[in-house]
Amino acid sequence: MRVRNIAIVGFLLMTAAAAAIAERIPSGTHVTARVGHTLSSASAHQGQKWTGSLTHDITEHGKVIARTGDPVTGKVTYVKPSGRLHAPGEISIRLTSINGEPVSTSRVSRKGASHTKSNAAKIGGGAAGGAIIGGLVGGGKGAAIGSVAGAGAGTAGAAATGTREAVIPAESVYTFTVTGSR
Repeated sequence: MRVRNIAIVGFLLMTAAAAAIAERIPSGTHVTARVGHTLSSASAHQGQKWTGSLTHDITEHGKVIARTGDPVTGKVTYVKPSGRLHAPGEISIRLTSINGEPVSTSRVSRKGASHTKSNAAKIGGGAAGGAIIGGLVGGGKGAAIGSVAGAGAGTAGAAATGTREAVIPAESVYTFTVTGSR
């Protein structure tokens, strides 16, 4: 009799587990996840997988279908490294599974800081510095030549110092919207 009870309990547990796995996360559900490692537009590539964990339970009709801490997997869907003097880096990610269940979600995108302000300061500062030095050494004509030379030096400095990559730091928390279960 005892063996039979154990067999029945085992069957019920297996049935409940199968039903839980079969449940789908409905479209429109907001899922908040923590990214497990840093992703950067300098080194990531499209299709690269990343892992993380849920930061909040997912419930449907009052029933928990995924718990805080459950594993999530995602992929990099777009990456563009930063240019030297323009075009900051960009990176986009999506979730591809929650607790092993395939899902499709909205994407989260990040863009690196703009080059404009930094480049303007470097180029403008170089031009002004060159004009001052040129003016002291060679008068008006020297100021004009120094200004051009200084602007060139400022541009070279901006190019040498300059990428602005998009970074998603490890442990960052983002909210995705489920667009469908696969």
